[in-house]
Amino acid sequence: MPVIIFFIAIWYLSLFSQTFFHHRYASHGAFKMSKNWEKFFFIFTYITQGSHYMSPRAYAIMHRIHHAYTDTDQDPHSPNFSSNIFSMMLRTRRIYRDIFTQKIVVEEKFTKNLPEWPAFDRWANSTLSRILWIIGYVAFFVLFATAPWQYMFLPVIAAMGAFHGAIINWFAHKFGYKNFILKNTSENLFSVDFLMLGESYHNNHHKRPSAINFGVRWHELDPVYPVILLFNRLGIIRIPKLSPVHIEVNAVHE
Repeated sequence: MPVIIFFIAIWYLSLFSQTFFHHRYASHGAFKMSKNWEKFFFIFTYITQGSHYMSPRAYAIMHRIHHAYTDTDQDPHSPNFSSNIFSMMLRTRRIYRDIFTQKIVVEEKFTKNLPEWPAFDRWANSTLSRILWIIGYVAFFVLFATAPWQYMFLPVIAAMGAFHGAIINWFAHKFGYKNFILKNTSENLFSVDFLMLGESYHNNHHKRPSAINFGVRWHELDPVYPVILLFNRLGIIRIPKLSPVHIEVNAVHE
């Protein structure tokens, strides 16, 4: 039981860091926060993502490129240019690494208003840091696993960010339904999304990239949206302009 609880906790805490800090804040500037709170969420992200930590800066650049060149050969993770899900994620990893290490030239338009903490990012992305986290995960399993089959969760925890990315970047461009007809293959993967904390409303997101609420229809519940409203109320973040909870759309189901 402790291993199952640990797995679920890491799944949702790391996913929250990704969707709240990396995606909605760093990539799209859906809300603002002070530099002190920014550093707090750097640390929170590191603790929750552990061995699969991604630099908010490098992630944001890569994600902005994805939106600018969706489903073209310049898209960092388009299923249209990968033969399978594994080759797509390997390509994504390579592009992320090249952005982080500045091996590729990034257009200036993708580098504005990014969260910056270079020293922290270097440590959090280091091989040593990742190894230490994995040692910690292994120790937890040795202490608390009650059956051999539970060890199947260990590699998923160690590389959980890749699993989160694969679900959206592969499956949400192949399966689901559309609320909006766009010039890309984005789909809403689930009609009610608790598994991916609203990230699976991918078609909605490509229509309204900077919206704080990824859902648009009555059943498209975004679990992170009320958290954002609470953080705004507490003064942790500032929302420049509140997005509507729902909008009228003509749904096109495929």
